[in-house]
Amino acid sequence: MKYRPFGKTGWNVSEIGFGAWGIGGSWGPVDDALSIRTLLAAFDRGVNFVDTAQMYGNGHSEEVIGQALRQWKGDPIYIATKVQPVVWPRPHELDPSFEGRYPAAHLREQCEASLRRLGAETIDLYQLHGWFPSGVEDTEWYETLSGLKREGKIREIGVSIRDYKPHEGIGIARAGLTASEQVVFNLFEQRPAADLLPVCRQHGVGVIARVPFDEGALVGTWTADTFEQFAPDDFRRKYFKGERFARTLEKVEALKTLVRELTGDRYASLAEVALRYTLSFPAVSTVIPGIKNLEELDANVRVSDGEPLPAELIEALQAHNWPRNYHDPNVGVDPE
Repeated sequence: MKYRPFGKTGWNVSEIGFGAWGIGGSWGPVDDALSIRTLLAAFDRGVNFVDTAQMYGNGHSEEVIGQALRQWKGDPIYIATKVQPVVWPRPHELDPSFEGRYPAAHLREQCEASLRRLGAETIDLYQLHGWFPSGVEDTEWYETLSGLKREGKIREIGVSIRDYKPHEGIGIARAGLTASEQVVFNLFEQRPAADLLPVCRQHGVGVIARVPFDEGALVGTWTADTFEQFAPDDFRRKYFKGERFARTLEKVEALKTLVRELTGDRYASLAEVALRYTLSFPAVSTVIPGIKNLEELDANVRVSDGEPLPAELIEALQAHNWPRNYHDPNVGVDPE
């Protein structure tokens, strides 16, 4: 496992982290015993960064991680979790107000609840699950989280940038209020590479690259029948509804063709290319693919060998940038 500095924190985190949304149950049925075995195997393989959230399975993801941590006897594991706002903005809101999203009482209450579920005394990285740019001026959230930091409840503060709004992370990076930013960054959402990543690197802000597989599409194994195989409560039934699923398959096949033309059989799968793409950018501190079992763990960890994609391939991949509104397939991406 290769490690990278996490902004200015002094932490060295595994460049392959553990995305723990899936083990919370939001992707269909889960086996908690398998999830714990997979977490422990990940720790044993050198993964030392786990990302979860209050809302993943209504706290179940945090509970499962807590059980694994109690069994782990090795080196420290960095746990990052997130707190959702009291009210989420609607998908089409261009510049939602920050006021009332994260009141002090809410942040304190949810932090204590996460600590209980994790069975921890301190959360390493506490992130706002939704960031809205006016928070640079409306800083009650920062004052509250700074208080939790002084009290030893949390070690560092982070924010998670809206899925289709990477440019909204630039102002907070320049303000220097947080240790990290979490952002969607993958073969279909390449925009962070142009502006956000350079600004984060310039200001010493750690970057957590999320959704490297575009919710599974960039693994490259889906067929026309895959959508109907999603569990009834799998959120991807909404994300890929309507024409988006068929369009996604077409675009994935185009990516496979490009990779074969430029690299032959150098890479084992599109999933490997997808992970290597995010890791080809030094500003990225860690990438957090969702991991639910030992097979997925092994495939992801194998990519950590320090080998970036060829520059020629990265340049050619730019033509396949395809940002979308994550929350509503019927709403387009707003111009930046």
